[in-house]
Amino acid sequence: MATLPLRTERAAGAQFLNHAFQQELARWNRARLAPAFPTADWQQRLADDLTMQRHEGAFLEELRAEIAPLAAEAPDDADAFVAWFTALEQTGPGQHDRLHTWLAEAASLDEVRWFLRQEAAGEAGFDDLVALTQVKLPDRAKLELARNYWDEMGRGQAAGMHGPMLARLTQALELDPQIETTTWESLALANAMTAMATSRRYAWHSVGALGVIELTAPARSALTAAALRRLGRPGGERRYFELHAHLDVRHSEAWLAEAIHPLVAEDPNRARAMAEGALIRLTAGARCYERYRAHFGI
Repeated sequence: MATLPLRTERAAGAQFLNHAFQQELARWNRARLAPAFPTADWQQRLADDLTMQRHEGAFLEELRAEIAPLAAEAPDDADAFVAWFTALEQTGPGQHDRLHTWLAEAASLDEVRWFLRQEAAGEAGFDDLVALTQVKLPDRAKLELARNYWDEMGRGQAAGMHGPMLARLTQALELDPQIETTTWESLALANAMTAMATSRRYAWHSVGALGVIELTAPARSALTAAALRRLGRPGGERRYFELHAHLDVRHSEAWLAEAIHPLVAEDPNRARAMAEGALIRLTAGARCYERYRAHFGI
């Protein structure tokens, strides 16, 4: 099957797909999601947050408009929708981009480090996104997201937590990811994922976006692990990607069977929202790969 194209002509005139806005949104997300204390200026902060929420909503609506023609093709029958969704692993925007094969076979350590710095800075925290998304979901889907979250949390063991596992890799490779040195495409990916998970208007979108990550991550993770292995990096540094190359296969199967299928069967209107969320995530990823290839000259 041919991979669906990235609609770059629409992105070129987009209002929110630029470095200035994505940096501002990333800084706001970092501040608003951090645990904090009451402050005397809380009313002004609420007013500022409302302004940012309006901008964030307009950003998501821009992304929805970009992928609307593709999302309109998604069926609303549960069985047919799962088949359509599963096919995104092969046909979705950015899938099996040549960037990842090049990383596995030819990239230098410095090039892999640059790539991983972008990816680490654009990581929105899958565990937190799942926790935010599961609020008030129907029981069957909620239980599946809970099982997924428990795996992300190392099943109660600190050494197995996925977030700190990635943090240890960034420390070992001295990546020091910063908003200011990250491409806007990577920031936009994280910002879109955060926006869908934190706004209940886009809860079904978030289910689709998180589900498509589980569906598509294994192939990319395996190639990234292969790059680190070829460059002689130790197993501890490869562990995050080697784990996701295998574990996310099972996660994807369970997400489709226990979350997406029953949710669409209960209400077919959810199919379109999940399709949009999945395509927003894949298109954001495709934009990153295009930018990365341009940086590397491939």
